[in-house]
Amino acid sequence: MTARRLRAALLLAAAVPLTVAAAAAALKVGHLKLSANRHRIEITALPRPNCPRCHGAGGWWTGGAFPEMEACGCWSDRRELRIRLLAVPAWDEPPF
Repeated sequence: MTARRLRAALLLAAAVPLTVAAAAAALKVGHLKLSANRHRIEITALPRPNCPRCHGAGGWWTGGAFPEMEACGCWSDRRELRIRLLAVPAWDEPPF
């Protein structure tokens, strides 16, 4: 291995953890959650802990005989990003 290639490999080895740490910090500051599996990578919004409407709970329960949770706009109105990696295999027959 030449000195130039060794220097490039060491620089790359040092840059990757720094990039991952910066991306994790940016996701945390933006109240985003990153999840990945072999089929997709998803970036979704999380409720903001300092929201004056929901106080970080993400919503509130509406009254009535059948209470439902109403989502707060601090996270439900934000877009989510999905990147498809591998195609999900089709079902040969219904799962029931």
